[in-house]
Amino acid sequence: MIHTRPQLEGISIYSPGKPIEELQREKGLSKIIKMASNENPFGCSRLVEEAIRKEMQEITRYPETTSPALAVKLAARLGISDNQLIFGNGSDEVIRLLTRSYINEGDEVVMAGITFPRYKTNVLIEGGIPVEVGMKHGAHDLEGMLSAITTKTKMVFVCNPNNPTGTIVQRQALLDFIEQIPSGVLLVMDEAYYEYAESEEYLETLPMLDAHSNMVILRTFSKVYGLAALRIGYGIMHPEIVHQLRKVKDPFNVNRLAEAAASASLDDEVFLIETIAKNLEGRRYLSRHFKDMDLYFFDTQTNFIMVDVGCSSKIVYEELLNAGIIIRPGHLLGYPTMIRVTIGQQDENEAFIRVLRKILNLEVFPVKEERGE
Repeated sequence: MIHTRPQLEGISIYSPGKPIEELQREKGLSKIIKMASNENPFGCSRLVEEAIRKEMQEITRYPETTSPALAVKLAARLGISDNQLIFGNGSDEVIRLLTRSYINEGDEVVMAGITFPRYKTNVLIEGGIPVEVGMKHGAHDLEGMLSAITTKTKMVFVCNPNNPTGTIVQRQALLDFIEQIPSGVLLVMDEAYYEYAESEEYLETLPMLDAHSNMVILRTFSKVYGLAALRIGYGIMHPEIVHQLRKVKDPFNVNRLAEAAASASLDDEVFLIETIAKNLEGRRYLSRHFKDMDLYFFDTQTNFIMVDVGCSSKIVYEELLNAGIIIRPGHLLGYPTMIRVTIGQQDENEAFIRVLRKILNLEVFPVKEERGE
């Protein structure tokens, strides 16, 4: 047997939300509701289908390696220079490019104890040392993370809003945190759920980028824009960091269809606004029912909610699967009695609540709806 690199020992294969097709095969169910992977249940812009159809004429040709047309368009929208952008096969790939470019064996990387798992995985692959700092009420402990920074620290990850908890860090606390990060440490702000955040306490980091050349901002078209299957995300950063990442990225990492879809998505402001509004409505609906059931949940600023069901999340997960509803069980995410549920369309939210009440043996009765919130 040929031995793998020692860095791979102890690394688990990423466990995604169960696919609809897999559950259909297992249970023989015709109707499945997937509320597990924080996808957009409202689809994508109608402009996307037209853009993909048109781009199919060029499907025999490789895409440009840096997506320059999309970079110019997105840069204009963000108010930055196009040389500050790099695109990836999802923002996951940009994370991988960062660790591949900057992490040497033995380098330390500070991150929250329960956050997006690909930070830790990619650090381990490069021989780095993940330094995980415990959470405070489901949110990053920024003071603890600052205290964990040493002369060996090369990178810090902050997921804001955080996955899987949906929480944000307070504006002033994050401002102070950013100002105290040493200039020789790369600060990666993962903002995959940025568009969903409505709290006045949410900090806009983009205006701070010019003053902090060691900061990287990650965003994606997978969530609010509904392009999860096409895998396109991006990083915003100093041009010199972009230059270094391009040395290690695959030449044609973003395909033509994904680039065309992302570009078309930027033209449909109405879809974006409607998606955010519908998600907020669903968030309030689920929150009201969780309160009515006396279930604790994290204050979310995303398109998902993590709620404590007061018993084994694995059992609740399996019971929901039997009913054709897919969620994420918390025992895989560091919270054994919590489940993470993606906010769905209204009929999906209602079906989930009905089944959850039944599983938890709670009386089924409608919560008085509050209109005009």
